[in-house]
Amino acid sequence: MHNETVRIGTLVNAGQKSPDYIRQILPHGFESFQISFWQELGGCDLKKLAAETREALAASGAVVSSLAVFGNPLDPAARKNAETVEAWKACIGAAKAFGCDLVCGFAGRLIDRPIDESIPAYRTFWGEMSRRAADGGVRIAFENCEMGGNWRRGDFNIATIPAAWELMFDALPAENIGLCWEPCHQMVKLIDPMPQLRRYVRRIFHVHGKDATVLWDVVREHGIAGPKPFAFHRTPGFGDSNWTDIISELRRGGFVGSIDIEGWHDPVYREELEMTGQVAGLNYLKRCRAAFVPNPHV
Repeated sequence: MHNETVRIGTLVNAGQKSPDYIRQILPHGFESFQISFWQELGGCDLKKLAAETREALAASGAVVSSLAVFGNPLDPAARKNAETVEAWKACIGAAKAFGCDLVCGFAGRLIDRPIDESIPAYRTFWGEMSRRAADGGVRIAFENCEMGGNWRRGDFNIATIPAAWELMFDALPAENIGLCWEPCHQMVKLIDPMPQLRRYVRRIFHVHGKDATVLWDVVREHGIAGPKPFAFHRTPGFGDSNWTDIISELRRGGFVGSIDIEGWHDPVYREELEMTGQVAGLNYLKRCRAAFVPNPHV
């Protein structure tokens, strides 16, 4: 892996058993792991977790790609807001102990207010956090998940579409702030992800390996607000995206980092088939990436 700039891995829910989980799935060939927290650390000792994770990865060549905190750190009225803020601070401080320089998550938002109304709070909070991160050589990346929200209202995240990214990057032009991007969240809004990938590739610090299937026959018959679901999330290899094209665009834009599969969403490869789907997705993404072959020395 020392010559490969794009790793393929998976997400791991943080907790006392996550190092053991990593040990169990490492033999399948995962090359990186994003260790993720939901809203708070939940009493997790990051120093201890880092040491145990390093031990689990020892001699494997696999790495921790990033830490992640998924909550709303922007609105003081948000559920577990204070815990989410402290989790961000702690993960920024602990990232290097895990051997990574990246913390991902939601940007937050003012609850049920339009995205543009959250920008002043975004500038204030993330300005301070980006400086804290930069002091430790750490980058911050925002996932583009809408969490059921839209431009006008929502609970968790403003970093959902290019129009919001423009407001964010203009308000806070910090070099260590970027995106944790995936095509799925665009596709389920009927947005073509490829033009934005080409436009923002240099702002993409991390990629979630999650795809989508759009049922265009349902869209044509019922629209997007009818009685039948018109799109659903998929593990890469089972959705509509051509990940050969996605990885080619990432390489063309100079991306160095990980595509970590975000499992537990596929409606078919789930429950007892969860790891079956993830390993199929892992092998598919590796084929799309192509195996590194050194050039001959002449």
